Amino acid sequence: MKVACVGGGPAALYLSILLKRQDPSHDITVHERNPAGATYGWGVTYWAGLLEKLRAHDLESALAISENSVRWSDGIAHVGARTTVHHGDEGFGIGRHRLLDILSRRARSLGVHVEFEREITDAAQLMPEADLVVAGDGVRSLLRERHAGHFGTEVAVGRNRYIWLGTTKVFDSFTFAFVETAHGWIWCYGYRFSGERSTCVFECSPETWTGLGLHEASEADGLALLERLFDGPLEGHRLIGRSPSRSQSDGSAQWLNFRTLTNRTWHRDNLVLLGDAAHTTHYSIGAGTTLALEDAISLAGALRGSPELAPALAGYERERRSALLSVQSAARYSAQWYENLPRYIRLDPHQMFALLGQRHSPLLPHIPPQLYYQIDRAAEQLEPLRRMKRWLGPRVARTLHGRAQASRD
Repeated sequence: MKVACVGGGPAALYLSILLKRQDPSHDITVHERNPAGATYGWGVTYWAGLLEKLRAHDLESALAISENSVRWSDGIAHVGARTTVHHGDEGFGIGRHRLLDILSRRARSLGVHVEFEREITDAAQLMPEADLVVAGDGVRSLLRERHAGHFGTEVAVGRNRYIWLGTTKVFDSFTFAFVETAHGWIWCYGYRFSGERSTCVFECSPETWTGLGLHEASEADGLALLERLFDGPLEGHRLIGRSPSRSQSDGSAQWLNFRTLTNRTWHRDNLVLLGDAAHTTHYSIGAGTTLALEDAISLAGALRGSPELAPALAGYERERRSALLSVQSAARYSAQWYENLPRYIRLDPHQMFALLGQRHSPLLPHIPPQLYYQIDRAAEQLEPLRRMKRWLGPRVARTLHGRAQASRD
């Protein structure tokens, strides 16, 4: 089979690895429009469950990813002058540039062709040679937009503003920091991805953003303001607006509104959507890279299990839609949690940390914050309650999603 993957992100590269391992005779090319080594973003996060899946599907790349990742097990929340430590699940961070380099090297070692500085805007550019065209070219996928009417793409734009930055501060734990200003609250999520750098994602309401003057500040002035506001958590370290792996022509780091993207269907003839081209989930749950790699695992498995393309693509879509249901629900509630932050910010720090978990929960609108805190405390001490909490969340998400879908229909 001749496969053309458009977009050189983690999903497309990992898919090419899995397909080559399944059948070395596959002719696979990954087309990336940017130069080699150019990427956006800083570090990405993932959890132990993903690493187990990667080990099961390609041990060599999994070992390289693990060896180049940093780990943490604690979370710290700074709310004004209050600081709370929470002992949680082990998390991992790796530089996006390093992850892409590992996957690209592994793909090429298996015989995948990785072509840089080639932009594909229409699947017809790859026809008739390609048996399968994979659109892994991100949330603004040009391949998907060529057939937007077919895919039924919908985009919901979030209310809050956010910016993705790097810093020389190396956080020992996953760090939340909330700072109150005369114009409202502004906060950040910080996590290390190497021994020298961390990622910092800053977020605030549009009123706070304009009130602080961030809407008209230059990049240098904006970074200086954030450094002053978050001097405590940053411990005097500087923020960096643009990843060194990006070209200078890419411009300054930008404040954005998060775009939650969904599609009515994920495939058309021999064109299939993968990763952010098919779906996005709010960054606050730290699942984007994990979901993209799981898409690749699912698509590779569907192609191995069916000799015909159409049922394979349909099976892939069914499997991933089902798996994403609770995650997408959690992401929606997480985004809403931050958009309604003033409701929770005055709580006791320990309650705040419980609610940083509740932001993922479909029970969010139905349980008062103090009650959720008591449930969370009990669940941490009693294994049956902890299991019930894990079991109940996804099922409530499916029920609420079904009701919402029924009301729309």
